Amino acid sequence: MKIKRNLTPLIMWLVFETIAVTLWFSLDNIFYLFNFSYIGTAIASGLLLYEHKKKYARNVVQFAVGLYMLVYLGFFCRENMQIEGFWYYLFLGVFEAATIHYVIAKIAGPLLFGRGWCGYACWTAMVLDLLPFKTPSAPRKRWGIIRYFVFGASLIFVGLLFILRVPNKEEIMWRSFIVGNILYYTVGIAMAYKCKDNRAFCKYVCPITLFLKPVSRFSLFRIKVDEGTCISCGKCKKVCPMHVEVPSNARKKKNATECILCMKCVEECPKGALKL
Repeated sequence: MKIKRNLTPLIMWLVFETIAVTLWFSLDNIFYLFNFSYIGTAIASGLLLYEHKKKYARNVVQFAVGLYMLVYLGFFCRENMQIEGFWYYLFLGVFEAATIHYVIAKIAGPLLFGRGWCGYACWTAMVLDLLPFKTPSAPRKRWGIIRYFVFGASLIFVGLLFILRVPNKEEIMWRSFIVGNILYYTVGIAMAYKCKDNRAFCKYVCPITLFLKPVSRFSLFRIKVDEGTCISCGKCKKVCPMHVEVPSNARKKKNATECILCMKCVEECPKGALKL
């Protein structure tokens, strides 16, 4: 039982350590060894704390990874880790920094851990999750189209920098990182209070979901239900911050690609019918 409890954290650590070593040797840059080793260790430690029933395990991971990416990579290393940074390096034809981050965490990564990024590493969500509206009190709204406009606007913004040959692109990207984060936090907090839902920003505005959602449907790690044990009490659906139709194993269930692996449904289930 103890071995089984520690298996998921160990697998997650090994995955990130493999990525760390591979990037270190292939790109000949030891930074990637430290970078992904740190992230993998933080995530594995948080999962281990959760397995041992520590109350704030996920919050610990959110701040350990989120602050590292926001403060160290963002402010100290001056890397734009928002979606604009991804477009910027993509247009430059450079596979580093934000490009690597997006490929691993948000494009290929969801095949393994789905929307785990949103639940354990996002520096915007780490703040939003501290707000008082942890369980949505109203049905999900049809505002998802907003994310497409934000996604398109970010692409057009960076594209125009190259098309118009604007000088000092690096400085502009650095400033856009600061402005972008201020806007994200402001809009995210305002929407949380407007909708009485901490995760309103994630559901309707965040452009990153356009990368995350399609691949998350095929995620290896996902919440599964033992249909023989489930009593259909509906408690899991009530506590889900993302309005996922939890008590179903169908990959096409309602809001299936929205699961952030927060494990609230698992904690709430009176019969222990849910597991990762």
